[in-house]
Amino acid sequence: MAERVLPSEPILGREDDEADALVRALQAEVRELGLWAPHVPPEAGGTGTGFLDYAYFNEYIGRSVWGQLVFGCQAPDAGNAEILHMFGTDAQKERWLRPLVAGEIRSFFSMTEPEVPGSDPVTLRTRAVQDRDDWVIDGHKWFSSGADGAAFGIVMAVTDPEADPHARATQIIVPAETPGVDVVRAVPVLGHVGRGWSTHCEVRYTNVRVPVANTLGVRGAGFLIAQKRLGPGRIHHVMRWLGQMQRAFELMCSYSLERETSTGPLAEKQTVQNWIADSYAEIQACRLLTLDAAHKIDRGDDARVEISAIKFFAARVLNDVIDRAVQVHGARGLTDDTPRGHMLMMARGGRIYDGPDEVHRMVVAKRILKAFATGQEWQFS
Repeated sequence: MAERVLPSEPILGREDDEADALVRALQAEVRELGLWAPHVPPEAGGTGTGFLDYAYFNEYIGRSVWGQLVFGCQAPDAGNAEILHMFGTDAQKERWLRPLVAGEIRSFFSMTEPEVPGSDPVTLRTRAVQDRDDWVIDGHKWFSSGADGAAFGIVMAVTDPEADPHARATQIIVPAETPGVDVVRAVPVLGHVGRGWSTHCEVRYTNVRVPVANTLGVRGAGFLIAQKRLGPGRIHHVMRWLGQMQRAFELMCSYSLERETSTGPLAEKQTVQNWIADSYAEIQACRLLTLDAAHKIDRGDDARVEISAIKFFAARVLNDVIDRAVQVHGARGLTDDTPRGHMLMMARGGRIYDGPDEVHRMVVAKRILKAFATGQEWQFS
């Protein structure tokens, strides 16, 4: 990361043909080092050795937004690989999982819809109707990240509208070249359109016909699989954010010592010192919360409260630490001459994607109150 990826950011950030070639070269180096695809175990084609190890690993690769792509564990492919490994048939694993983990193809996850709130997936409108041996899919999605140039998507569609709200949807693998799949546009996010992996696309499905054999898991299990995917996905984000926080913190501290004012260096100003102290405490709290959740996942716990807590807490800390680093750098911090402006742009989305902060706070409170309502006490561990 220090020797190859961080110095390459100016080229990688251009997102052009030269950047793509550099990504491929860096990925080849990662493979030679035996560090490719650390999010899945060797039996799935990766090099993963557990969540706790992956948390430590992500502190380093998360220092650059390009780290996950270079090491073959980028969202949304990482989450898609995990659910294909857990729920896919042998045929699905051979056709989709193997080349996905190998980095030969990319994928996207198509759940969020513009007409209904993404925070409440029971309101999804995209429909899949079974016609003999086929699903026929019609619907409208957006923020299908990475859909530009992807080989396939995993589409969340309502298959049983009269069923219990959490048993209505099914996840279906849809090859991108299937007639009726239309990647309408890459939605600009805070001015960033992206290219390929870094896009967030609007996608329409019109009379899209795929075999029922493309069902991921069983019919009606879409929400269950989504939770299996989004839970680890949330902590993946936080693991990488730790790297972003620490990088911003280091830049803030270093620059505060270098930058002289008429009355001395910025590091001597009490406000800057307070920012540094607060940032240290908050980053360390995020680290310990993340490592605790990773440890519990490794021992088989779903860690729902822990994951929701770190998701909203770390999203706030990420934004605050980067914002302080920008402020210390002044106008320079907003320019593309430093990584801070881009870091700030990327950080803001963290309070929304994979569940907004408000929903995760609600989950934490409800689960804790449920324990007390049943005569238990909440065990801190």
